[in-house]
Amino acid sequence: MRLFLCEKPSQAKDIAQVLGARRRGDGCWVGQGVNVTWCIGHLLETAPPDAYDARYKKWALADLPIIPGQWKMQVKGKTAAQYKAVKRLLSEAREVVIATDADREGEMIARELLEHCRYRGPVQRLWLSALDDASIRKALAALKPGAETFNLYHSALGRSRADWLIGMNMSRLFTLLGRQGGYQGVLSVGRVQTPTLRLVVDRDRAIASFVPVPYWAIDVPLATEAGSFTAQWQAPPAVCDEQGRCLQRSVAEAAAAAISRAGQAQATQVKVERVREAAPLPFDLGTLQQVCSKKLGLGAQETLDIAQALYETYKLITYPRSDCGYLPLSQHGEAPTILRALAQADSALLALAPHLLPTRRSRAWNDAKVGAHHGIIPTAAAGALARLPAKHQAVYSLVRARYLAQFLPDHEYDRTRAAFDCAGQRLQATGKVVAEPGWKRALPEALATARGAPPVQALPPLQPGQWCSVGKLQLKDMLTQPPKPYTEGDLIGAMKNVAKLVDDPLLKQKLKETTGIGTEATRASIIQGLLERGYLAKQGKALAATPAAFSLIDAVPRAIADPGTTAIWEQALDMVQSGEMPLEAFVAKQSAWMSKQVQRCMGLQLSISGPALGKKKAWGKGKRKAPSARRPPAPSRKKPREA
Repeated sequence: MRLFLCEKPSQAKDIAQVLGARRRGDGCWVGQGVNVTWCIGHLLETAPPDAYDARYKKWALADLPIIPGQWKMQVKGKTAAQYKAVKRLLSEAREVVIATDADREGEMIARELLEHCRYRGPVQRLWLSALDDASIRKALAALKPGAETFNLYHSALGRSRADWLIGMNMSRLFTLLGRQGGYQGVLSVGRVQTPTLRLVVDRDRAIASFVPVPYWAIDVPLATEAGSFTAQWQAPPAVCDEQGRCLQRSVAEAAAAAISRAGQAQATQVKVERVREAAPLPFDLGTLQQVCSKKLGLGAQETLDIAQALYETYKLITYPRSDCGYLPLSQHGEAPTILRALAQADSALLALAPHLLPTRRSRAWNDAKVGAHHGIIPTAAAGALARLPAKHQAVYSLVRARYLAQFLPDHEYDRTRAAFDCAGQRLQATGKVVAEPGWKRALPEALATARGAPPVQALPPLQPGQWCSVGKLQLKDMLTQPPKPYTEGDLIGAMKNVAKLVDDPLLKQKLKETTGIGTEATRASIIQGLLERGYLAKQGKALAATPAAFSLIDAVPRAIADPGTTAIWEQALDMVQSGEMPLEAFVAKQSAWMSKQVQRCMGLQLSISGPALGKKKAWGKGKRKAPSARRPPAPSRKKPREA
């Protein structure tokens, strides 16, 4: 019997239908010579400390660090019945096809079962990018040898064990140190969650310590016979900051008076250039979460849940947990079919038809830049949008627009930059006229222009030496603005691009090619976990650190809260995945490093402010209401910064 091992019941049903396995069995679908079974996420979990020694049931500083000599797995209680069904099917199988999600976590879900149940038969891998019938049939015809993806399992296992080492040891350590200082809550520390929390804490402190600086600007209305527009005064560099903002009121007032008296400005330079913008790449998950946060106001986890439903339930998009926006050249041949299906499903796209060119090959089609997954795109199983909930429609429209953009011309516009002299004062005006809408035709109309963005003016025809009349100008008294609080989308972006936040030049260079903090599949759950554990609170769209978060980040070793450290760990996990580093070597290094951190922190005097965050039994689980975010004053070592 050939056994297909899937990640979820819905996935198993879709694959079983294509395989002709339509009879329901015990925890499986049954067909001629084939069974299709499923997990429910992880059916196994890493055993807790007391599974290694009963004394670990009681939390004690003397027992730290806890480092398993031989790692143990145990069956999850809630899904034990399905585990028994899978174990029985594995004992009867002559061959297993792993059909879990095509990523390292999906690989681990299947492989840990094969290992725990001591399955020793042949293994193949079904690598799916979409769950529509056509995609499943295509993947079934191109099964991979099991050995080709085995290192994905070791990479996921390394991540799981590193998380266990830090979570179990540091959470116990800091909870116990907190209790010595009178704090009765649980202080959860994690390999990814703590550096992520530090990003928000640092941002909140930068906001709290920000000292606004006054500056002045002048908007100068100008007019010719052909039309009017607005120019901006260019202050002398000697009185400006790094952003070119004038910091001396007297200089700005003198310039405003001189411009008003002159009444005319002469164009000294006029430059018109054609600007071409290529279509943006199809979405990876992180970019989709950022755009949905900014444009639709959706949280990171909400966006992922919607994308997962569009993939699993509605079969409308390809695998959403992708970290890559590029597409394989082999996929280009499917474009005419997908474009036809999209047009048939939504008559609103008919207006695009004259502009779409299915043979166009944008920069997105690049085999060299495609990883384990390609960009998120629509499938040929397009259906009527009306059947989707409103938020699902909005997310799908974004994904569809990015795909359609690949078959539309570049967006082109003429940008005019004009410099003027007015009584010895320098003025500058910029204008923009769209020459070819190009790929922007595909954008949902409400999203074509950024919310809150100032309207772009079009300049009338101008020539060097031409005189313009000066209208009533406006001297603006302004203040520099503090950094903005993180939204969930902003935080996803910061986690992805952590290299920008690291000062060390060598470390920065190493981080530029890593995945940053966490993975596309886990970042949303990390943020959600910080909210549920009470370290973060939402204030509208903004995220704010709670008092306990500030105290914890000040107390933990800098290396544990350093975004650079966890990104280096992700780089090491990539080495495990590629076979460059054995799993055992990675775990040994993590264990040794953790032991040093525990010893360094043993004598800390910990003082945690704010209400208790949770109970000891659920230091890393469960939902708790986040306390209100009260921002403490910035510590004295922080210097005021400007936006």
